[in-house]
Amino acid sequence: MLDYKFVKSNLDAVKENVVRRNIKADAELVVKLYDERTEITTKIQELQKQKKDNSKQMSGKLSDDERDALVGRGKIIKDEIAALEARLTQVEASLHMEAMRLPNMTHPASPTGKDDSENVEIRRVGKVREFSFKPKDHVELGQALDIIDFEAGTKVSGVKFYYLKKKAVLLEQALITYGFNILMEHGFIPLSTPDIAKEEILRGIGFNPRGDESNVYTIEDTDTCLVATAEITLGGYHSDEILEKEKLPIKYAGISHCFRKEAGAAGQFSKGLYRVHQFNKLEMFIFCLPEDGDKYHGLLREVEEKIFEGLGIPFRVVEICTGDLGAPAYRKWDLEAWMPGRNGGEWGEITSASTCTDFQARRLNIRYKDIDGKNKFVYTLNGTAIAISRALIAILENYQMEDGSIKVPDVLVPLCGFDKID
Repeated sequence: MLDYKFVKSNLDAVKENVVRRNIKADAELVVKLYDERTEITTKIQELQKQKKDNSKQMSGKLSDDERDALVGRGKIIKDEIAALEARLTQVEASLHMEAMRLPNMTHPASPTGKDDSENVEIRRVGKVREFSFKPKDHVELGQALDIIDFEAGTKVSGVKFYYLKKKAVLLEQALITYGFNILMEHGFIPLSTPDIAKEEILRGIGFNPRGDESNVYTIEDTDTCLVATAEITLGGYHSDEILEKEKLPIKYAGISHCFRKEAGAAGQFSKGLYRVHQFNKLEMFIFCLPEDGDKYHGLLREVEEKIFEGLGIPFRVVEICTGDLGAPAYRKWDLEAWMPGRNGGEWGEITSASTCTDFQARRLNIRYKDIDGKNKFVYTLNGTAIAISRALIAILENYQMEDGSIKVPDVLVPLCGFDKID
């Protein structure tokens, strides 16, 4: 959430930012409601002073007429305050609702664009493999090796569910351990998070729990949802807390199941494991001082690159354009892996790294006490360490052999106990 005073003082910039991000929000209405709240609050304060003065006058020696007049005046003031307080409650609710629609401001380096087709490549790492045979996609490979069962997943749970089997299960566990080992080297604290979160936490993080456009599964007759990412549960961990400045940054690495509707997702790029309703993910989340935001955003990307360089997966880094930025993100980078099973080779997103400034912290009320004694909002950042299903796509397709077997990346062999899937 943006600070109300900031929106009022920078209205034109906020309005321009809404347009650049292609988000439906009304910054002018936020300012109008903010001004009305200020006006009502001022009137209430004035009336409370009048009420106090009126009460003081009643403490002296008065005639019956004088006392009756003061009592009458006191009742009028009381009724006026009650009416204004009722209106204030309405205005504050509307102000909060409208302000929650406003996206975060955008980093100057983020390119203006309408969707992911206008993201900008900024770096490539690794050499794309030249195959001496026509590479298969991960669905063909997984089914032929009997390590992924989509049919059983559909029969038991519905479309976009699946079973991992045999060595694929051990490979998944090896990926999680590999990721945790790297994250702990960088000072991240491991957490296994709940699969359910309250809707207020989702809204605080910036997810829309309900509505036609929501990608979230809500739980009937409750105010809770299945989490779409551990970003939600990690970000909510310190909600309504004042953190010790000396303990910042706090860096968490959370493993969780992730549940997503993926409504409307279709086409070749949604095939197989790429877009599914449930998967496991290792997520990074950082709480830090505002002046350290850029530094730790860079750290998230550094860790992601180290993970996939270690796995030997060719990837590129892209700067996310304004139309593809989620509302909380100030700036975001994605890593896209080379996936040779797509049309003879395409890039597919495998990680993201976002800095959200104090946008989420304001919504979740996460602060720290500064040296001046004032409580200030922390900055929050999040990044994918490993989204297991997409990492499996990249490994299966890049490490496939002509005979249909899969070579296991060297860094995973000691963790899973085998060097080939056949």
